[in-house]
Amino acid sequence: MGFGVFIHRSDSIYDDSPAEQYQFPSQYLRRVEACVGGWIIYYEPRKIAETRGYFAMAKVQQVIRDPAIQGMYLALIEPGSYLDFVNPVPFSGMDGLVERGLLNDEGQISGRAQSAVRPLSPSDFNRIVDLGLNENEPLLPRVDEIGFEFEEEQVPFQFEQSRDRVAYVGSRIVRDRIFRRIVLRAYDERCAITGLKLINGRGRAEVAAAHIRPVEASGPDIVSNGIALSGTAHWMFDRGLIGLNDDLEILISRQVNDPESVRAFVNKSGRALTPRRQLERPHPHFLQWHREHCFKR
Repeated sequence: MGFGVFIHRSDSIYDDSPAEQYQFPSQYLRRVEACVGGWIIYYEPRKIAETRGYFAMAKVQQVIRDPAIQGMYLALIEPGSYLDFVNPVPFSGMDGLVERGLLNDEGQISGRAQSAVRPLSPSDFNRIVDLGLNENEPLLPRVDEIGFEFEEEQVPFQFEQSRDRVAYVGSRIVRDRIFRRIVLRAYDERCAITGLKLINGRGRAEVAAAHIRPVEASGPDIVSNGIALSGTAHWMFDRGLIGLNDDLEILISRQVNDPESVRAFVNKSGRALTPRRQLERPHPHFLQWHREHCFKR
């Protein structure tokens, strides 16, 4: 059991779903098997436009042969372990290379940097996770999400060992806070259904980060499984009174008692607003789950 880096492109030709599985050829089998039971960090290459760099972490549960393609394998991700970073971490920063295990004896970047799967030292893992999860500008929650108002004291983001970081990202409170931040940032703190961006007098966004497939139903904490919704829209979405087609057309359940008012409630386009980046938009896989298990037709 060890740490590793999995290279993933948003335009990948492989059958990847970062929160669920990673497809790879047999040449990387031993390296991936070394990560079973351990944590990996996803990395998007620098040559990709608007690269995310090191952008997420997840735990590898097991490795199986790909039943659909001979010579290919799947690394299955442990449900609930995937977590997008608050801050995408660049390949190199002010202090030089972030993944220092890629340096050779002469201090130059070695050929290992081209490997789609590579081992990661505990120190490099710790460094990348610290940079990726450092919330130096707290996003204030809605008052109704915490039950009462208070001034939150920022606790220094410091860990001594890798297991401390793993315990940290396993906390549901922490994961919900991080998920809220990345989803609201993707939607510019604007409700995807109404199109409204409302900020209250204390600077809090009156919008929530909703899971399309809920955590209780093994929904992952990935931005493409999230959508920014105002209070009423969130309530209706969770109860299946509104839903979304794959093209993000807003669906209104026949069980709604006042459909005309709901139609007036949604934005004029009749489609959910979307993040600018394609990879952050609601994934059809999660939208289909919501229609099949939640939406009341």
